[in-house]
Amino acid sequence: MPGIDFLHISVSFVVGVIAGTMNSVAAGGTLLTFPTLIWLGLTSVSANATSTVAVWPGVVAGAIGYRREVVTLPKRFFLLLIPSVTGGLIGAVMLRLTPSATFDRVVPYLILFATFLFMLQDRIQRAVKISHPEAHQSRKWFSGAIIFQFIVGIYGGYFGAGIGILMLASFGILGLTDIHQMNGFKNVLAASINALAALYFILNNMVYWPDVGLLAAGTITGGYVGVGVARRIGQKAVRKLVVLIGLGMGLSLLFKN
Repeated sequence: MPGIDFLHISVSFVVGVIAGTMNSVAAGGTLLTFPTLIWLGLTSVSANATSTVAVWPGVVAGAIGYRREVVTLPKRFFLLLIPSVTGGLIGAVMLRLTPSATFDRVVPYLILFATFLFMLQDRIQRAVKISHPEAHQSRKWFSGAIIFQFIVGIYGGYFGAGIGILMLASFGILGLTDIHQMNGFKNVLAASINALAALYFILNNMVYWPDVGLLAAGTITGGYVGVGVARRIGQKAVRKLVVLIGLGMGLSLLFKN
């Protein structure tokens, strides 16, 4: 495990603030925290577990910040909490059973996959709305959303980066149009996905606590402050930053391996 010096402390906290803000304004904070922890000296599995535990309080803070938008959601949407929690725990178990060397090889592709999903989010939403304009009213599509959320939960418990992007696309298909409401509910589901996963990682001694504390303090700050930022500015600049970070980190880890 790495030692903690002033530079390490500063990087962890600042990255946490930026990641928390990203998750509130758009998504993609894990695309920053996870590779940063690797470059600070953690193994990929430990970095993933540490990132999950550290980011969770910031996601909760973001959900609380959007509470006035979330409470106006139709009640049926809260059924998605069940597959979120179940899938998140399954994904966490899968991570623990994955050899570190195997995960190291998979990591760059997971980061790039999540980044490309982020880039294509709007196109996917438009394509589905055009081809299935009645989707948001269909019971069959909502049943499909439950299955989809279960898969998102597994992916989120296993890796995490990109789950916000996947969920925002799904919400658009189901008829939600208020981006603040969508972001708030995304945070609620992300917090539920990572809750049991984080607990599982903690109980199995998979996290590096010094970085958890530093990142968590940053993500809580960024998560709550980011809601105010999201209500005042557009999302284009943040989306571009997420894409640049995701591509840069993914490609650097790919060539590093």
